[in-house]
Amino acid sequence: MTDSSNDFSYLAANWVSVRERVDDACRSAGRDPGEVSILPVSKTFGPEMVRAAMALGLHRFGENKVQEIRSKSEALAGEDIAWVVIGHLQTNKAKDVARLASEVQSLDRLELADALQRRLEIESRTIDVLIEVKTSPEESKHGLAPDGLPAFLDALRGYDRLRVRGLMTLAVQSEDPAAVRACFHQLRLLRDAEQGRGHDLPRLSMGMSGDFPLAIAEGATEIRVGTAIFGVRHVSKHTVPN
Repeated sequence: MTDSSNDFSYLAANWVSVRERVDDACRSAGRDPGEVSILPVSKTFGPEMVRAAMALGLHRFGENKVQEIRSKSEALAGEDIAWVVIGHLQTNKAKDVARLASEVQSLDRLELADALQRRLEIESRTIDVLIEVKTSPEESKHGLAPDGLPAFLDALRGYDRLRVRGLMTLAVQSEDPAAVRACFHQLRLLRDAEQGRGHDLPRLSMGMSGDFPLAIAEGATEIRVGTAIFGVRHVSKHTVPN
């Protein structure tokens, strides 16, 4: 269902269902459900869908494309919304990100950090960032190579407009749960190693609609959920579903 019908009554039931599934996954993993938050991913859905989700008490939304954040921000001007960039980010989008986004979960290179730092200085803003690490062998996936994480984290200490809060990853698209879980396991080990070196990285953003129980079992503190909340979207074969 798309938002063209203007009937969003299913959203409340979907949200309750997702929260219950997350809580069940937490209990199965021996974790407190309060440790795992849900980032609703509103990409491809229009502003009226976001407004309907806000009526449920949701105010933080993940978007893949900066142009979608820009257009939805205009349509929802004055609303209390925190936009989170979760898609691969080009440096030429830094201006809009610095002006509109509250967080970037796909920081993966110093060139991008430089661009964000410059634009955030102009805007007199500071934002949270997560470093995207490539744990999947798929060429279509973006992210920093795992062996580059230590040097990257050390370099980011010099960027005072970027608050590094944790790591993010996209698992391999596979029917093999062990292969998917291995991606999440790798991210957690990387985080643990870097915390041992003195980096404060409390957040692990990993897991989507189809694989979040595995991510929760491996220590996810946040999952990114689109389809299970908003419904099936029309995507191209190159688009990664959330």
